[in-house]
Amino acid sequence: MPNYANRYISTLTRETYALILAGGRGSRLHELTNWRAKPAVYFGGKHRIIDFPLSNCINSGIRRVGIATQYKSHSLIRHVNRAWGHFKKELGESVEILPASQRYGDEWYCGTADAVFQNMDIIRHELPKYVMILSGDHVYRMDYGGLLAKHVETGADMTVCCIEVPCEEAAKTFGVMTVDESNRVRRFDEKPVDPTSIPGKPGVCLASMGNYVFNTEFLFEQLKKDAEREGSGRDFGHDIIPSIIEEHNVYAYPFCDPSHEGQPYWRDVGTLDSFWDANMELVSPEPQLDLYDPHWPIWTYQEQLPPAKFIFDDEDRRGMAVDSTVSGGCIISGSKVKRSLLFSNVHVHSYCEIEGAVVLPGAKIGRNCKIKNAIIDRSCQIPEGMTIGYDTDVDKENGFRVSNKGIVLVTRDMLTELAEKNNKGSM
Repeated sequence: MPNYANRYISTLTRETYALILAGGRGSRLHELTNWRAKPAVYFGGKHRIIDFPLSNCINSGIRRVGIATQYKSHSLIRHVNRAWGHFKKELGESVEILPASQRYGDEWYCGTADAVFQNMDIIRHELPKYVMILSGDHVYRMDYGGLLAKHVETGADMTVCCIEVPCEEAAKTFGVMTVDESNRVRRFDEKPVDPTSIPGKPGVCLASMGNYVFNTEFLFEQLKKDAEREGSGRDFGHDIIPSIIEEHNVYAYPFCDPSHEGQPYWRDVGTLDSFWDANMELVSPEPQLDLYDPHWPIWTYQEQLPPAKFIFDDEDRRGMAVDSTVSGGCIISGSKVKRSLLFSNVHVHSYCEIEGAVVLPGAKIGRNCKIKNAIIDRSCQIPEGMTIGYDTDVDKENGFRVSNKGIVLVTRDMLTELAEKNNKGSM
């Protein structure tokens, strides 16, 4: 017997155009985003953050996707072209890069709403019935079909996807909604200092995920009004949503994951601590984010690499990794790796002890290094005998960044400055 509910949802996804906002810098990640936008940051052993909303779209049946880019987008564009450039326009599917190109004036993207406004002609050409606007810098799995179905069922002009978040965590960070018994939004506060709690749930608020669904013509109408409004910040949270909740049907859609009880998996990896925490969650025996689920794959670009290799089996020189993920092209040569994520082409030389480390692609770790609770950026060359993460004062003296929780970030530029400093000191 046909499943008409699924058929209904699939019809909605075919009538939807998704625009992913991927132009953010992610300044709270500090030097990790010096040379790449936040959505291009590596995550989970082999992926980038942008792969998650893109995979959600494709797995949900949304095959027309635009990606609005702006800040230091070369790395992001290169990745999207390699990983997502195989879609065929002739088959009604496409993943297109939409860089800031001053289509409607002399300004670059001035806010989230402006990024959509400047691409209205491109969206209109696709003739979608619905436009889904997605944040490009969060890690989660979500079937957007249910969101679209609820949007139509409620007769909404706009639907805001939301999640329950502790008030302390949401303060100054997320947009917070107040809804009635039917989930219609009655109030919206953008990044409030003191978020309003959900009735009956003190200390917990309803936070916007930065994901929205609009009826297309309604969206265009509101964007045009906002573009003409003096003093507008051209932002959905600051400007669009507060201006429409009284006179139009704006509904909240609570994000839930049918495969898990309680709060679904959703991470804003916007700080070094949250980035490290989210990666570390993945090496647990049964992480909430299951990257091994064949029914909801997270797609990405993969180089053709040899398998990971572990060599030497002497008592004092054994190549091993436990409670860790190790990607293709890695070589662990006579060293111990514990509770860590090694991305592609990482080489750990002999007599090292690595624990609680997120090591990005192409990093080389010299002999006799000890690294704990650290993020090692792409292509870093860690000198022999270096100790990282054991003494905060030494880490800071070496020019590394130490987070509030003591996580150490090491980049190539930091290592270059340290080498120059040491060379001057030895002259």
